[in-house]
Amino acid sequence: MGEEKKGFFSRLKEGLTKTRNNIVNSIDSVFSGFSSIDEDFYEELEEILIMGDIGINATTEIMERLREQVKKQHIKEPAACKQLLIDSIREQMKVGETAYDFENEQSVVLVIGVNGVGKTTSVGKLAAKLKSQNRKVLIAAADTFRAAAGEQLGEWANRAGVDMIGGKEGSDPASVIFDAVSAAKARNVDVLLCDTAGRLHNKKNLMEELRKMNRIIDREFPNAHRENLVVLDGTTGQNALAQAREFGEVAQLTGIILTKMDGTAKGGIAVAIQSELNVPVKYIGVGESIEDLQKFDPDQFVNALFDVKTDDEENE
Repeated sequence: MGEEKKGFFSRLKEGLTKTRNNIVNSIDSVFSGFSSIDEDFYEELEEILIMGDIGINATTEIMERLREQVKKQHIKEPAACKQLLIDSIREQMKVGETAYDFENEQSVVLVIGVNGVGKTTSVGKLAAKLKSQNRKVLIAAADTFRAAAGEQLGEWANRAGVDMIGGKEGSDPASVIFDAVSAAKARNVDVLLCDTAGRLHNKKNLMEELRKMNRIIDREFPNAHRENLVVLDGTTGQNALAQAREFGEVAQLTGIILTKMDGTAKGGIAVAIQSELNVPVKYIGVGESIEDLQKFDPDQFVNALFDVKTDDEENE
């Protein structure tokens, strides 16, 4: 365990305090309040998960798996099934082995999402992360609508020590992508990270813009591995889900970056999003500094949520 990873676990655990108070304490009271596992017990549990932003879909699957295991293992005591519930939630959140292939291949990563979710910051942190893995990174500042976006990204690029291609405020974002793709090919860049606009005058324009960017990359860089990462703000709960669905209509989402997971009571949304959209959470952010964006680790997340004592902490 590196220093930053361990520190991250503590921050994640701390960040999930409100979610823990919201969900886990209620769950515990069900486990202690019921003397036997019956229909009421299951219903109560189900309600807590749904109220805790875990979502209908994920909750249904978690509960089905729980009932199955209880039957199979002939469990009679509610307390004995807490670990099963934890495992069942963990199971819902597994990220496939291939989720991070793009980090090691020549790839183009579009980072999309509405304004204010931490998109530009996530691009900067991701650039720094990849650079530290000795990848050659180029950033495209294709959010030309928000005056501060280019400057903000420029600062991150400097901090991360990577080059950036930008457009003047109000210039065509697609042309920035075109220039960036040309530069990426000429300089033999490993990963081209593109920051995109979070809003235009209306949603239709925004979506059309994304389609246009996708077409340019298809045409100019057909062999690149493609990632479309949607950035969602963990504090917005079910709203985040609705946003992801809208972006999913125009760009094939390959992963989710969940930001602002510190201090939200809606951390359960991490479970819901993955289940409802069938798109994995790939990165999770719990703060402002560069180290505060990490690969999403479902075991670590569930341990932090349920305050499970782990080896991670023994070493801290």
